[in-house]
Amino acid sequence: MSTQWYENCFEGTFIEVWDRCTPPELTKAEADFLVDVLQCKPGGRILDIPCGSGRHSRELSSRGYKVTGMDISRGYIERAKAQDTSVEWVCADMRGLSREKEFDAAFCCGNSFGYLEHEDTTKFLAALSRALKPGARFLLQTGPAEVILPCFREREWFEIGDIIFAEVNRYCAERSCVETTFTIIRDGKVETRPGRQYVYTIAEIQRMLGQAGLNTTAVYGALDKKPFDLAAKGYAYFLAEKTTSSAAGPA
Repeated sequence: MSTQWYENCFEGTFIEVWDRCTPPELTKAEADFLVDVLQCKPGGRILDIPCGSGRHSRELSSRGYKVTGMDISRGYIERAKAQDTSVEWVCADMRGLSREKEFDAAFCCGNSFGYLEHEDTTKFLAALSRALKPGARFLLQTGPAEVILPCFREREWFEIGDIIFAEVNRYCAERSCVETTFTIIRDGKVETRPGRQYVYTIAEIQRMLGQAGLNTTAVYGALDKKPFDLAAKGYAYFLAEKTTSSAAGPA
């Protein structure tokens, strides 16, 4: 596999930025939502991929679930291990998931779905499908084209405590992706890193899930489980179920 921008991006100060944007009450609300829609009983095995800081994994583990959190960021995994040893933490590329019929449920939160090249996205979904038991549920949270494009801004910046976080964005129509230069300023020190997010419509994502043997049963626009519409802000939540007859595609 070739090296991609996200393989070294989420380390150091970047971890602090993302963690500061997710208050504990949001994690609890999202965990409530996951428990509700995934319908996995305590004691069941749940895959959090990629897990980032592991905030969802830790919360679900505290509720009695057996959780595996996988992420490519060594910094994230090391921090997660230091905070909670009840979770199985795996530092690995989500494109290389190799489990077989192991999990009762799984979820993929944040924008990571759009970080992958299209071919890698389809490989990831196929591998994820193979890792699920028949009938297991999968929740995908991602920003679809219906949300990203109407809200697109070429420049944005945020003040997060003592950190200034800025983005310069360019939309590449020929590739349907947003290319970003991230800038972090702290104590007079400046870091810049590249980013890229591929943009898919609601229908395209459902087709990709279906091709991997994951049948979409609902698309929500928020944690209140209201159906997605153009008034939704930020994300769409795709709830899918592993079919019992479909092949999940090549490894």
